[in-house]
Amino acid sequence: MSSIGIGQRPRNRRQKLVKLFWIGIWFAYLGAPVKDLLHGGHSDGARILGCLGLVVFVAWYFALVFRTGRGETNGAVLGSIAALAAESTVLALSLGREWLVLFVYVSISSGAALPMRLARWAIPVTSALMTAIALTVPDGEAYLANLLFPALLGGFAMTGVRELIRTTIALREARATVAQLAANEERLRLARDLHDLLGHSLSLITLKSELAGRMLPDHPDKAARQVADIENVSRQALVDVREAVTGYRRPRLSGELAGAQAALTAAGITADVPADPDLTGISEEREAALAWALREAVTNVVRHSGARRCSVELVRRETLDGPTAELTVEDDGQGMDKSSFGNGLTGLTERLEKAGGELTAQPGRRGGFRLVALVPAGSGARANDPIGSGA
Repeated sequence: MSSIGIGQRPRNRRQKLVKLFWIGIWFAYLGAPVKDLLHGGHSDGARILGCLGLVVFVAWYFALVFRTGRGETNGAVLGSIAALAAESTVLALSLGREWLVLFVYVSISSGAALPMRLARWAIPVTSALMTAIALTVPDGEAYLANLLFPALLGGFAMTGVRELIRTTIALREARATVAQLAANEERLRLARDLHDLLGHSLSLITLKSELAGRMLPDHPDKAARQVADIENVSRQALVDVREAVTGYRRPRLSGELAGAQAALTAAGITADVPADPDLTGISEEREAALAWALREAVTNVVRHSGARRCSVELVRRETLDGPTAELTVEDDGQGMDKSSFGNGLTGLTERLEKAGGELTAQPGRRGGFRLVALVPAGSGARANDPIGSGA
């Protein structure tokens, strides 16, 4: 069973019974007016009117508490509280000091049903009205000392409880929103990983399949080697997809450099790729971001550029923000095609931003396309020092 908060209406029969029980406990304080009706020496007419007044008060109080949260305006709630205060005034002036306790219920209902901006005025006004009535009825001062503090404390305590519950509800909603955002981010990560993984692998498989088809009539042995490479790439792609789905895959830059060399060579593109990069000071997360950038860039060169030459450069630079590792992939192909590069570049930009880096994509210095990926790196290398040697 879910809990019920102050200012929230019960949603089922069990919640109604629980709320009725907790409200009913506090009606023990109505023992003073009931005792006054039975033993206060009032006339029969006064007793009848007192009983009717008490029943109406309790019924109105219950209606106010149970209906709160059904969309009433603040004016309607404030009017109901004013009616309770007026009835308490009439009963106290007519029947005596024992009926001053009704003002405590008026104060508490103000704190429970009104928003803070209204309750902070309604509670003191109710307490002031009770004080004025107590000074008017015989021996009311003796009861005032025992009722004024509960009226103020009870009313403002209800406002505090109500604000606490409202904050708790807001936090629960915020937690649900965060969970939804995390789920969306995970779906985006998976889509990005699959795009990067399968785009590269399928492009390589397509190239090797075409190459094997051309070699098959005259060079069946070479075609067989290409088919074996296709099998290896397919198996590795399957492993990569499984690891990406489980969320544990972190590509290594050295492996991606070797894969870039193989993919470019298979496509008939002259490749200038560093063979043994020094990744000192670069965290695994940032290395993975550079590896993804290299994979995406090389895949696009192979698939879209029509290039004859492609160079990959990895250097460390000193900047005002500290040392950075800079990966540059540049080709001499037909240039930047937004329709071909848009989705991949968006994913790479998100990856690098999460790693504290940035991505730049622009036309090459001698035509073609140039992609630069930057990530922060540790100190210990000279500025503009190559991180790896060219192959």
